[in-house]
Amino acid sequence: MINSTPRPDRTTRPDLVASTSTRPHVIPPGADRFSAENSLALRAALAAQPEIRPEVVARGRLLAADSAYPSSAVLRQVGEAILRAPDFSEDAS
Repeated sequence: MINSTPRPDRTTRPDLVASTSTRPHVIPPGADRFSAENSLALRAALAAQPEIRPEVVARGRLLAADSAYPSSAVLRQVGEAILRAPDFSEDAS
């Protein structure tokens, strides 16, 4: 017979109890499809954004004036490494 309560010498550890969280939503293969509506909504949202954002320009100026910010030589090396890295988003076939 299986007892429904644990023996006193055996307590359950909370870290070993199974999680009751919901499973993540998994998109089946082939379910990723193009939607013209989504594309139009994205284009409209992008068009609503300003081409030049003053707050980003101001932050860039602050970083450029900061002596602790990487030098132009370091930034150039990082940029070259990014350019040399393969683009896995492109189709290799």
